Amino acid sequence: MIDKTFRTVAVVAALVAAASALSGCAALLVGGAVVGGSLLATDRRTSGAQIEDQAIELKSNTRVREILGDRGHVNVTSYNRLVLLSGEVPTDSDKESIEQSVSKVDNARSVVNELAVMTASSLSNRSNDALVTTKVKATLVDAGDISANAFKVLTERGIVYLMGRVTEREAERASELTRSISGVQKVVRVVEVITEAELAQIDPRNAPKQPRP
Repeated sequence: MIDKTFRTVAVVAALVAAASALSGCAALLVGGAVVGGSLLATDRRTSGAQIEDQAIELKSNTRVREILGDRGHVNVTSYNRLVLLSGEVPTDSDKESIEQSVSKVDNARSVVNELAVMTASSLSNRSNDALVTTKVKATLVDAGDISANAFKVLTERGIVYLMGRVTEREAERASELTRSISGVQKVVRVVEVITEAELAQIDPRNAPKQPRP
């Protein structure tokens, strides 16, 4: 039986404390948890945040290689300085060590650790995951009532991770569409929630509209 329920991912307490000190914050939703986060503009991120995300991924991948070598398969994905760890590692100790190391990378706000302790996925499985990711992106584009470019999509073992700075409406709609796709085992949202008013300021073209028939 395919599990298509949402997985609630806990955010570290340090992020909650740091976010609560910010003013004028958008909400940060990771799975079902909501904490604070800052509103950014261009590309729903500032150009500076985009550069920081690239640097976070590069530095984190270096740390992962130092810890794990070729003993596992780990993807590091950063969006607006929220870092998602996905893939497979051989031991609980590896999982914990990677999270602790990546959490110390400059500018990383928080780490969502979705690493599975198990044998690394095969190339065939990863090819299937890449196909699922392509299907999800195409489905979001075809829907017409949300901005597909607002989401970063990653798939691991049939689990689809949706990242981005989106409204609750967009997050719910994207999740609904993703769950309907063949090969999707589960949907995990790691998104920063903004209001419809904030979205209208960022890009009025993305105001609510009807889906394509």
